[in-house]
Amino acid sequence: MKKLICTAGLVSLMSVAFAQNGLEGLPTSNDVVLEVLGQKMTLGDFEKQRPTGLFQARTTFYQAQRKALDEFVDQYILEQQAKKEGLTVEKLLDLHVNKAIAPDPSEETLRVYYEGVDNVTQPFEAVKGQIVEAIRQRRIAKAKADYTQALRAAANVSIRLAPPRALPVLRETPVRGPKNAPVVIVEYSDYECPYCQANQTDLDKMEAEYKGKIAFGYKDVPLPMHPHAQKAAEASQCAGEQGKYWEFHDALFSTKQLELPQLKEQARKLNLDGAAFDKCLDSGAEADLVKSTLEEGQTLGVQGTPSFLINGRFFGGSLHYEDIQKIINEELKAAAVGTEAAK
Repeated sequence: MKKLICTAGLVSLMSVAFAQNGLEGLPTSNDVVLEVLGQKMTLGDFEKQRPTGLFQARTTFYQAQRKALDEFVDQYILEQQAKKEGLTVEKLLDLHVNKAIAPDPSEETLRVYYEGVDNVTQPFEAVKGQIVEAIRQRRIAKAKADYTQALRAAANVSIRLAPPRALPVLRETPVRGPKNAPVVIVEYSDYECPYCQANQTDLDKMEAEYKGKIAFGYKDVPLPMHPHAQKAAEASQCAGEQGKYWEFHDALFSTKQLELPQLKEQARKLNLDGAAFDKCLDSGAEADLVKSTLEEGQTLGVQGTPSFLINGRFFGGSLHYEDIQKIINEELKAAAVGTEAAK
C-alpha cells in the first residue's frame, strides 16, 4: 500500500488504496496480458520487448492520482485548520483569504485593463462590473492558493506515490554537469521552437542556481513544421565533433539565427575549422544521430517541444522556473533520504 503521510500530525489517518502506483487489481509483471497466435505474454514479457510501451499511459495515470491526492490534502488541511480555529471552512477562508485581498482597482486602472483586452465590443461601462469580478476572483484564487500552501508547509506533507520513470539513453548525448549529479535533466527540444527559445532563460537560471547538483542533457527533436530545425540540430552535432557542442547550442538559442549561412558563420565565430564544419553539415553526416534522438523521443511519448525527463520523470511542455525548482527540490530531497537510508 502507498500511504499519504503528513508527519506533522495533520494527516496520519488515511491509507490511499493504491498498490504499486495503481489501483489494486491492475496486472503485475507475472500476469498474462496478451495472447497472440497461441503465444501467451505476461506484462513483464511485454515490457522487456517494449520498455517504454506503457510509459506515457502510466505517466498520465500517475498525474491523475497525484492531482487527486493533492486536492485531498488541500481540503483536509483546510478542514483541520477550521476545526482548530472553531470555524467552518467557509468562514476560515473568508477570514484569511477573502478579507485579505487588495481593494478593487481604481477606475483608471480598470480603464487601462479594458483598453488592453482584445476583441471587446461592448463599452467600458457595460463590462466594468465583469472586469472587477474577474480580477477579484483571480485575487481570491491566488490568496487561497498562497494560504493553503502555507498550511501545507507547516504540515510537512509527504505524498509517497512513486512516479513512473524512464531511463534516458545518454550514449552520444551531450551532457554538462557532474557525472554523479543527484538530478539529471534531459530536454527534448527544437532550436526553432518558440516555446523552447522562451524556456531557455529559465533553464539557464536553473543550471546556475543548482550548479554542482544537476546535470543537463539535450536531445534533438526537430519538428517537421520548422524548416530550419533539422539542419540546426545537425550543426550543433557537427560543432560537437570539434569539442564545442555547448557553445554552439547556447549561441543558437541566444541568436536564433538558423539559416544555413548563419550556422556556418556561427561556426567561424567560435573558431571552429570552417571547412570541416561545412563538410559535416552539407553531407548530412549527423542526420542519422538526430533521427535516432527524434525516434527515441517518440517512443517515450514526446508529442511536442520542449519535453523533459527529470530523473526519468516525464514532463511535456514548457516548464517555468518555479515548476523546475519544485521538481528539482523533490528529487534532491528524495536523493538525500536515499543516501541517509543507505548508511
